[in-house]
Amino acid sequence: MEPLASKIRPRNLEEFIGQEHLVGKNKPLRIAIENKHLFSFILWGPPGVGKTTLAKIYASSLGADFYDLSAVSAGKEDIRNIVNVPKQGKLGEKPRVLFLDEIHRFNKAQQDYLLPFVEKGQITLIGATTENPSFEVIPALLSRCRVFILNELSETEMLKILERTKIKMPADAKKWLIAMANGDARQAITVLENTQSLYGKISVENLKNAIQSKFLRYDKKGEEHYNIISAFIKSMRASQPDAALYYLARMIDGGEDPKFIARRMVIFASEDIGLAQPTALVVANEVFRSVEIIGLPECAENLAHGAAYLSRCKKDRSAYDAYFAALADVKEFGNLPVPLIIRNPVTKLMKKLDYGKGYESYTKENLLPEKLKNKKYLK
Repeated sequence: MEPLASKIRPRNLEEFIGQEHLVGKNKPLRIAIENKHLFSFILWGPPGVGKTTLAKIYASSLGADFYDLSAVSAGKEDIRNIVNVPKQGKLGEKPRVLFLDEIHRFNKAQQDYLLPFVEKGQITLIGATTENPSFEVIPALLSRCRVFILNELSETEMLKILERTKIKMPADAKKWLIAMANGDARQAITVLENTQSLYGKISVENLKNAIQSKFLRYDKKGEEHYNIISAFIKSMRASQPDAALYYLARMIDGGEDPKFIARRMVIFASEDIGLAQPTALVVANEVFRSVEIIGLPECAENLAHGAAYLSRCKKDRSAYDAYFAALADVKEFGNLPVPLIIRNPVTKLMKKLDYGKGYESYTKENLLPEKLKNKKYLK
């Protein structure tokens, strides 16, 4: 049975709700769709905000053959099969648009394999990702794609989408559902459909019960996602490796992207361990690198190694706290004049104005701007 979210999916821009900065009047994606511009691009944004729908509307406007793959399960053979589809008709081959959902889950070798087909125009690629493509997509492929950033849907936009379902519900249930979904239209529609299927009547209580049931699969971007990663970080911060390993296992078993976990560990190494054990950053970076090279399931062992190590490290947030104290002064005082002694005298006039005068490499003179001479950030 076709899910409700699929049944009510917009077929054109007139039906599409949200992302006005991309599809509003004279905005880039609207122009591309209306003028049938053929180019590869990546849609970067949170789940349930219209990435798949926009890809289908774009392909339809081109009269293209549309291929929908998920990077979680697709491989080189799937790409090869698309490229090898024979040409159709005497008027030439129709454009082939490949929508690759969760493109960040394609490893480097898979992206390298895809690259020449995109370069030669054999495939027009539309990638969709919830992760920063700068980290997840190889530079050569990224350079051949425009990147469009999608935003979470507003409450008003979510309300319009829920009205399209034609499922009646009281105002308090509607308000609760919109708040719960946090800008994710697909999640809101799925919860609503499942509640109606399980209970018939829509109420706040029934919506909550439907979410708690096994009817819904794990959502990486839902509340549980943030609860578990928070528990993981706080367990390492508290030097409790057993708790950290437990929450790590929860994330891996729930389908979390291992690179997301590894990236948070790199941040943790500087934020929470910092100067107490500077080599923690080296270890965390090597864990991240191992995850990139090896992938699941074996990279879970690298993550476990890193989590146990970071948990046992001594903690020191002084560098982190010092940076944000300095940043607060930057925001408060703006661009304070740099002391003349450390200005770079690149011209004769600058030398006449005493730029760099008296500078010594290991000077004891305070080099902060005059207004901040008595500041001590790192304590």
